[in-house]
Amino acid sequence: MARVLTGIQSSGRPHLGNILGAIVPAIELAKANVEESFIFIADLHSLTSSKDPELRIENTRAVAAAWLAFGLDIEKTVFYRQSRRPEVTELTWYLNCFTPYPMLANAHSFKDKAERLADVNAGLFTYPVLMAADILMYSADLVPVGKDQMQHLEMTRDIATTFNRIVGEDIMTIPEARISEAVKTIPGTDGQKMSKSYNNYIDIFLPEKQLKKNVNSIVTDSTPMEEPKDPDTCNVFKLYSLLASEDQIQEMRGKYLGGNYGYGHAKKEFMELILEKYAEERKAFDFYMNNPEEIEKKLAAGEEHAKEIGEKLLQKVREKLGFR
Repeated sequence: MARVLTGIQSSGRPHLGNILGAIVPAIELAKANVEESFIFIADLHSLTSSKDPELRIENTRAVAAAWLAFGLDIEKTVFYRQSRRPEVTELTWYLNCFTPYPMLANAHSFKDKAERLADVNAGLFTYPVLMAADILMYSADLVPVGKDQMQHLEMTRDIATTFNRIVGEDIMTIPEARISEAVKTIPGTDGQKMSKSYNNYIDIFLPEKQLKKNVNSIVTDSTPMEEPKDPDTCNVFKLYSLLASEDQIQEMRGKYLGGNYGYGHAKKEFMELILEKYAEERKAFDFYMNNPEEIEKKLAAGEEHAKEIGEKLLQKVREKLGFR
């Protein structure tokens, strides 16, 4: 039985792009009961960019609440916080010593900031090694990744292969990437990829008034209301199409092409669709955020299970490296 591992950073509340691109597909995979699933909150990774402890705690809760609100079954999934399993940081050090400098210097996570080295901390530079430890610690067979993370997965494979060759035994499982072609890039309010970095995301968990303001921030052109509009170039229509049924999509397309239908009308319909489609999830999210002890109980169970599994691999590594 293949073991699947997914991680999501606690760098902010999950937005619509995270939900459609990572959370929902991972939960559906776990429900299929075909693979063994590990889902973790990468709160150690978030330290490379944010040093605010209270914000990290809040974001970690929000990430956990979002997964639980969308129906993650912790009976079928090992659900845990990265930081509560310190074994992964020990493994990271061992793997660092098998990772060549040029590999890390060529990583996108570093190269994107290489011209502003004052902004680069050692954690950001070795980010791919911590990611490798996250994967290799639990002997993951499959790792769902977006195309922007493929390089890091390939680095994980290279590090694991090098480690196995040097110690003379296949201690590390060589993971495979799972890329879903069905999951397209989720557009943001400005048409770029939805991202916290671009501040162009839709937060479906906002209170209704704030959510309306968020939806109204979607960028549109200046075509007058009475004129026909091209739905295929409109950010509102693209976002609406991600959530709507085929009948709803065709109905809105007809309104765009028929004229006398403004972008304000489209935004109103998109807002109503969010409230209708995610009514239960919004309610559940608020429950967990207002009852953090419920989150703690669910995470604690997964963290104990993760410890049992991770320690077995780590003990083999220690033995091979002479740390008996």
